[in-house]
Amino acid sequence: MNLNVKKLFIEAVESFNRKEYYDAHEYFEEMWIDHNLDDKLFIQALLQLSVAYFHISNYNKNGAIGLFKKSINKLDLYVDTPQYIANINTVIKLAHKSYQDVINKDIDQFDWSLAPILETKIK
Repeated sequence: MNLNVKKLFIEAVESFNRKEYYDAHEYFEEMWIDHNLDDKLFIQALLQLSVAYFHISNYNKNGAIGLFKKSINKLDLYVDTPQYIANINTVIKLAHKSYQDVINKDIDQFDWSLAPILETKIK
């Protein structure tokens, strides 16, 4: 991961952890579009996860459901692969729980304690 990509990744993770999901999505998207990455699919999964939570914050239930589906399908490929996110298994588990919470409740009743904190291994 080159220095520019590392910087974007750290900004994305920090934004995500502050629940600034739109900003996190922007950083992940810049990485995904503008850089030759070793693992574009993983970055796309994080980008889509960011947008899913952003949709919840805007009460867009259908948007959140669609982005959770896309993100989870990709994230599930990364179980036990903590090279970028140390707690990837927890993130995946909470993404699944968040998805179920969105499906089973009114969007304004979303349990924000289900939103994961990303623990990056990139410094």
